Amino acid sequence: MKIAIFSDVHANLEALLKVKEDIESQGADRSVCLGDVVGYGASPNECCNIVRGMADVVILGNHDAAVAGHMDYSFYYDAARDVLDWTIAQLSSDNMEWLRSLEFIHREEDIVLCHGSPVNPRDFEYIFALEQARQLLDHRDKLSTLNFIGHSHLCKAFAIGPEQVHDVIASRLSFRKGYSYMISVGSVGQPRDYDNRAGYVLLDTDAPALEFRRIEYDIETAAKKIFDAGIAYNFGKRLFLGV
Repeated sequence: MKIAIFSDVHANLEALLKVKEDIESQGADRSVCLGDVVGYGASPNECCNIVRGMADVVILGNHDAAVAGHMDYSFYYDAARDVLDWTIAQLSSDNMEWLRSLEFIHREEDIVLCHGSPVNPRDFEYIFALEQARQLLDHRDKLSTLNFIGHSHLCKAFAIGPEQVHDVIASRLSFRKGYSYMISVGSVGQPRDYDNRAGYVLLDTDAPALEFRRIEYDIETAAKKIFDAGIAYNFGKRLFLGV
């Protein structure tokens, strides 16, 4: 079975449409989303509608939680608070209720799906550095063989053994027995690894193996929508830079 796993769409319709197109071209049997369908971008309803139609599992991200009333975002910096307020005003009641219904973590067979760390999923903790991944050694009972996260907007993977944690640096991964893997799937709508292409991962459970995929999309249109909506200029500018 091929499973497409994507995250952090952030209301970027142009990126999402291209990722959806690529997922279909790869013959994926399933799609799942690890959260942050909204926030930063200018197409929240359109992206909610598409994700609802294509993903059979959707996880609650921190931006989703903020607009759905599941967390206090008063400590966010001004521009981030402003775009969340704007998003709340834009969302249809149907999409708002859908966001409120999403789960913080999902487990199935040898897979865990979460937005941030699966140790305390409601805290939306980041795992993007080796030091953070090493802290998981004390919580291996909460991990599965394959653990997929978003949140950092980075394409990263860590192999967690009984006593050690290793960076895994490759665009295609195979898996060793005796290890758990923490896989950060990157971002559809706002990559932050200096590669401005949309990103997601494709898992082949039969191999088993995984591929990080990057897809070009119409950044100019996505950014212009942000500028035209009066959302903070930097949220559009950073799409060109991939940061």
